[in-house]
Formats: sequence, structure tokens, C-alpha cells
Amino acid sequence: MPLLELHAVTRTVRLPDLSELHILRGVELTVEAGEHIAIVGRSGTGKSTLLNILGLLDSPSTGQYLLDGVDVGRLGGRRRARRRGDDFGFVFQQFNLLPGRTALENVVAPLLYARGRTFWRRTRIAAEMLDRVGLADRLDSLPARLSGGEQQRVAIARALVREPRVILADEPTGALDVDTGNEIVGMLDAIATDTGAALIAITHDLAVASRARRHLRLGDGVLTPIDIAPRTGGTLESLVGSDSAAAR
Repeated sequence: MPLLELHAVTRTVRLPDLSELHILRGVELTVEAGEHIAIVGRSGTGKSTLLNILGLLDSPSTGQYLLDGVDVGRLGGRRRARRRGDDFGFVFQQFNLLPGRTALENVVAPLLYARGRTFWRRTRIAAEMLDRVGLADRLDSLPARLSGGEQQRVAIARALVREPRVILADEPTGALDVDTGNEIVGMLDAIATDTGAALIAITHDLAVASRARRHLRLGDGVLTPIDIAPRTGGTLESLVGSDSAAAR
């Protein structure tokens, strides 16, 4: 059974002038446990909207989303929130760290909602995860004292500390220089492989996309397969083409 399935998923919003903006027009997607997928597309094609639906932060207008064969649309708010916390880890372009908290405290934060042994061992678990991303010596540092790459490492540790089954990465290297970005993506890929988590990344960066085993383009509200070779030297625009309608 696939881990995630989207069937004919649409997302439409009503604008102030009462017209409708069709962001997603019939997305089909199947994701197996442990897969690494890259989704590319021009700005405004709905990539973040799709990621929010996958991470249970938003709901489709129509269509079906199955998680472990369970129709997500039938889950109540509390069960959706629990599955979001248990099954998904989020890595964003902007690191979204708590500025007044240390690296360790930022990574501990998701474990405050854990249960049983994990809750009581939360500080040790967070410290071990920071060690895994190479920050064992920066546990007590505030975000302002960390470089961009170090902040993204903290964000990755925070996303993975609850051992999610799915990692959703939204432009994870967008705020980093090329070398640091490549290092971060390599680390994210390696940890996902080690833990068996599915990794779904949306990106404008061909170097990031080429690391995935499956590549998809989001355009005109639908997903289509594309091929991105590791040696690709062209621009993203040359691969994704143009879209007839902009979306969020």
C-alpha cells in the first residue's frame, strides 16, 4: 500500500471580486515509503499549496487524499493534528526558528507534544539529533549567533526529531549560498535515506532537484513527470516551460 495517494485533487480559492482562482486542477500523486521526490515549477504554480495539502496544513477543494489508505478528508481536526505531528516533518526556506531560544530549545519544542518515554527524554533526544547534523558544539547558541547553514541544520534537526515518515521541504536551500545549499541537501537526503522517510522537496534549484530519484513538474495545476539528469546545466525555466495561469 502506498504511503500517500492524491486522486484528482483540486484547490480553488474565491477572490475578493468573487471570481475563482484554480490553483490545483486535478493532481495525481502516489508516494511510497522511502521515496525521494523533487517537484519543480515556476513561481506561482501552486507548489507550496500542494505541499500544505500533503502536510495536512490545508485541504483540497475536491478529490481524495489517502494516508496509509485512510481518507484524510474523513479525519476530524484533532486526528488530523495528531497525524501531522506524528507523520510529517517540515523544512522551510526561511528557517522559522524561535529567536529567543537556543538551538537545543528549538529542537526540543516539537517533543513537548510527545508522549511517554519520548517526552521525558526530550532534551537528550534533541541533543542527539543536533549532534547528527553536526551541531553538538552549538547547543546553547541562539539563532542570531548561527550562520545561515547552521540555522538550516537546526531547522532540519527540529523537523526530524520526532522521526517523521514524510519530510516536506519547501525551497530548503533558497536562503543559502550554493556550496552551503548543496551540503544541506546532501545531509537531508542522507538522513532521510537512513531513517526510511519519504522526502518530497519543492525547489527552483536544479542541483537540489537532480538529487531526487523521481522528478515532477507542477504546471497548469497538474503534475507531470520530467527527467532531470545530475549533469543538467540548463535553467529551471528551460525544463518547466511556461504556464497559462498563475497560482499561489
